[in-house]
Amino acid sequence: MTPMSAPAGHSSRPYLNRSLAAFGTTIFAEMSALAAATGSINLGQGFPDTDGPAEIAEAAVRAIRDGRGNQYPPGPGIPELRTAVTAHQQRFYGLSYDPDTEVLVTAGATEAIAASLLALLEPGDEVIALEPFYDSYAACIAMAGAVRVPLTLRAPHFRPDLDALRDAVTPRTRLLLLNTPHNPTGTVLTREELAVIAEIAVERDLLVVTDEVYEHLVFEGAHVPLASLPGMRERTVTISSAGKTFSFTGWKVGWITAPPTLVSAVRSAKQFLTYVSSGPFQYAVAEALALPDSYYDGFRADLAAKRDLLSDGLAAAGFEVFRPQGTYFITTDVSPLGEKDGLAFCRALPGRCGVVAIPNQVFYDDKSAGATQVRWAFCKRTDVLQEAVERLRRL
Repeated sequence: MTPMSAPAGHSSRPYLNRSLAAFGTTIFAEMSALAAATGSINLGQGFPDTDGPAEIAEAAVRAIRDGRGNQYPPGPGIPELRTAVTAHQQRFYGLSYDPDTEVLVTAGATEAIAASLLALLEPGDEVIALEPFYDSYAACIAMAGAVRVPLTLRAPHFRPDLDALRDAVTPRTRLLLLNTPHNPTGTVLTREELAVIAEIAVERDLLVVTDEVYEHLVFEGAHVPLASLPGMRERTVTISSAGKTFSFTGWKVGWITAPPTLVSAVRSAKQFLTYVSSGPFQYAVAEALALPDSYYDGFRADLAAKRDLLSDGLAAAGFEVFRPQGTYFITTDVSPLGEKDGLAFCRALPGRCGVVAIPNQVFYDDKSAGATQVRWAFCKRTDVLQEAVERLRRL
């Protein structure tokens, strides 16, 4: 009997909803378990191995001690955090939002994505998403009963084909799902690319959900929120979170900013997912968003140095390296090492040299497009990255 099949005498229908049956256990769970079992350095899952600013951790402790957030916080999020989110959007991008009607706090960006797609999609709707896509995108589109239509970013430059995007829009297209800076490729969409995307969205009356969790991790170019472009504020749900910017990924504090009608729609779905979450952490994140520019600049510079350290080490080990413009991640090609299958390579890698990475093919519908690509996370301590580089030389 397979784990998802019914026992004898019961319905022969599998227990798992068939829209999710194709997804199984995430690659992150598999590779993290492999790292633990082999004592390998885990450059697979994108979480830092050091905590964020001590004063922000102390703010969470203070909130718990003061009894702030220990019981259910307000459904949309605490007023202090909603106000801090709007101040952040104004400070960095000149975008004005109403904290009472245009912000919704979520259990991380993952819930924000799920709630947005479950709220805005109906069965049969088409969603155009940048491929390779973060794995929860495909699962959430499937749970909504919608159809994903990939717009494939291809090596070595991983730029969107905007003519192909225009051609992909049909009368059934409801929504564009964007991610910039883009996980896993590290591509940062340019203002010119976003302007064309905005033009298509306005022309075809499409909604847009944009995942911008790596907004403060841009090493080349600049992050431009799609909502800042003409005609886009009223049709865009912008998602971000505290995990990547402040290195507290376990706190699970995310948010959306959008016009009131879209926030109301997303909240209708969100209230039946977690209802509320992360009470004391919301108070701490409100303080984090107000940190001075020196924090953001220093954080970015630290990650840029780690990107370069790991990129150079991977190149020296024989990989073709696609140096990212942003995010936590480096994509490489294993073909120069004589490898043809990134998944097989990643499963064998811990045994070969004690390092874990993620095969990009799991992020593609078109497996051939990412067959030989492997993703590495560089959001780790410098000494850990140096040790990983030493081990990779064995290849």
